[in-house]
Formats: sequence, structure tokens, C-alpha cells
Amino acid sequence: MEKASKTALVVVADGSESLETVTVVNVLRRAGVKVTLAALGNSPVNGTRGIALMPDSHYDVVASHPFDLIVLPGGEAGARTLGAHAPLIEKLRQQRLAHRWIGAICAAPALALAPHGLLDGKQATCYPAFRDSLLHYVDLPVVSDGHTVTGQGPASALAFSLQLVEKLCGEGTRREVAEAMLAA
Repeated sequence: MEKASKTALVVVADGSESLETVTVVNVLRRAGVKVTLAALGNSPVNGTRGIALMPDSHYDVVASHPFDLIVLPGGEAGARTLGAHAPLIEKLRQQRLAHRWIGAICAAPALALAPHGLLDGKQATCYPAFRDSLLHYVDLPVVSDGHTVTGQGPASALAFSLQLVEKLCGEGTRREVAEAMLAA
């Protein structure tokens, strides 16, 4: 498979959903995307289920860099922290204005994007317990609208990640990655 020249930033904080984080990073890297896993707080990050997440960098170090995709994993505590981080929200606003990709899964669409108007006018999904936080909730595992991709939760992490690959690298790369993982 020819390696893509795309870049992605996955931002985590204590309480980020470990399964979603690792799945997104792993699948994007399989597609040849240069992924930076960045922490808002201390390293390692205390992910869910007692799993330590080892970031590549601190968010402040990479915040000024452009990325083709920015992804926010879920986990209620992590998503709340991401949504409360003003510099990250401003970066996401700039990402949206530039028509570059944003991905959020589980609690992140409802707790990090929606409160700041980053899903206004868009259909989206999230963990069903937070559905009332979204103006245009769609009860599907993965929803794409414009340059935004949202997912429901840990069980949809693989489908969500493959959708990100397709949007960033094309349907052919998505198919190759899925087939190699026996997910086709």
C-alpha cells in the first residue's frame, strides 16, 4: 500500500476512552497517516479501564502545527476536559473554517464539540446517553456530515476509524486497511 502524506492529531486527557484512542491511532497509522497522539495534561495519560496512554507529545508543543484531521476520543471525563480547553476549541474552530477534517466519538461530540457550536447545522451521533446534547442526533454507529465524522462509542471505534481513513485517504486505502485487518 502506498503511504499517504496526511497528518492527524489525536488529543487525549485523563479519562479518555482507551479503546477508542488506540483503535483510531492504530487504524490511521495502518493507512500511512502520520499520527500525533498529544496529551492535554501529564504523560502518561490515565485512560479508561486503568490503561495508560503514552502520548507522542504534549498538546502545547504541536498546537500551532496544521493537521489534515483532528480526532477527539470519548470517555466522559476526558471529553469534558477536551471541551473545557479553550486553545483546543479554537484550533477546532479553525479546522472547521479551513474545511479540514474533525472526528469525535462517544462522549466527545456531545461534551467537546456541541457546546461550542462545532456541530451546528450538522447531523451527528454520540454515545446514546448524551443524545439530547446534539441538535441533529442520528442513531447510527458512524455519521459523516461535511468535514465532520462522529461515532457512537467503543463498539463503533473500528468503523469510525475506517471512515476517517476513507475521508482522509480514499475508499481504496480504506478497503486495503479493512481487508488486511479482516474487517472487510
